[in-house]
Amino acid sequence: MSQIRSPAGVVARDSDAHESGGRSGQTRSEAGVRGRGKLLRPILMIGGVILILLAVLLYWLFTGGSISVTDTYVKAARVNLSTDVSGLVDKVEVRDHQAVKPGQVLFRLDPTRFVVAVDQARARLEEVSQQISAARHGYQAQLAKIRVQQSVVENDRLNYRRYASLVHGGGVTQSDYDNAKYKFEGAQADLEAMQAQAGVDLAKLSGNALIPLADTPQYKAAAAALATAELNYRHSIVRAPFAGVVTETEQLQRGMYLPAGTAAFGLVSSTDIWVRAQPKETALTWVKPGDKVNIHVDTYPGQLWHGVVASISPASGSSFSILPAQNSSGNWVKVVQRIPLRVNITSGPKNLVLRNGMTAEVDIITGHRHKLSNLF
Repeated sequence: MSQIRSPAGVVARDSDAHESGGRSGQTRSEAGVRGRGKLLRPILMIGGVILILLAVLLYWLFTGGSISVTDTYVKAARVNLSTDVSGLVDKVEVRDHQAVKPGQVLFRLDPTRFVVAVDQARARLEEVSQQISAARHGYQAQLAKIRVQQSVVENDRLNYRRYASLVHGGGVTQSDYDNAKYKFEGAQADLEAMQAQAGVDLAKLSGNALIPLADTPQYKAAAAALATAELNYRHSIVRAPFAGVVTETEQLQRGMYLPAGTAAFGLVSSTDIWVRAQPKETALTWVKPGDKVNIHVDTYPGQLWHGVVASISPASGSSFSILPAQNSSGNWVKVVQRIPLRVNITSGPKNLVLRNGMTAEVDIITGHRHKLSNLF
């Protein structure tokens, strides 16, 4: 008895065949994808490395023209104000953190003893002037006396010679001869004394009777003493040597004694300001005076100042330390040194104040460019 196939069975077998064919096509597609993945993976890896190397190379080629230095500080000229004379503080003319102009009075010492010293020196100068004038007139008067005495001596000489010729013949007595001799010798001695006094008067005039008053040593000494007294008086009034801001003025009070050379308070310049950078020695290869500099001050983010390399120190910063490193032992360790350089500020925001000691960062534009030949 034969079996009769139903349509449902035929449809089922057709469906299984179709499903089996689809599964086989999907397997071939997945195998193709895996094959392409295996091929792309090394290409992407090698290509990525090449792109990174190209980026680094381009960065190296186009960034060699500048160096950045973070060990940088704003500097300003500053001075501890003092004076070379001692005295009591009479008045302090400024207050702490006050801006001052060049030549402005900062403080004064008691002027009393300085004024007295000036008056004494001026009186001494006048006295010396009178003494020199008297010496000049005295010298002229002495010369006149010498001329008169020379006439007396000549007359006494003639009388002495006459008596000497007559005494042996009995024309004059021995007593008259002796009197004439002694008179001549006395007149001669008086003439010599007058001439010596004239020499003393002439010495007061430096050997020149016509010497101007201001050229005599005595006058110069007295004039120098007066100048010193006037200088001390001027130095008792302390003025600002440059424009800036005074600091720590409270340590100087009226009535305290200020010895010569003792610091009274400080003055920081508001105009003489620069930047002090300390780059590593390995970064200074292409840096030279005149290079342009971009300056970023930490206090003012986003603000930019422009400057120029003014000078480079001839020695490292450590060489100026009190106890410099001595690396002559067997345990020598190489340490990269820092070389200070000065950057003058040429332009920047006018409304922002730069203060001594502020930290900053600088970018020095050297203009140097790396070459591919440097790699080989």
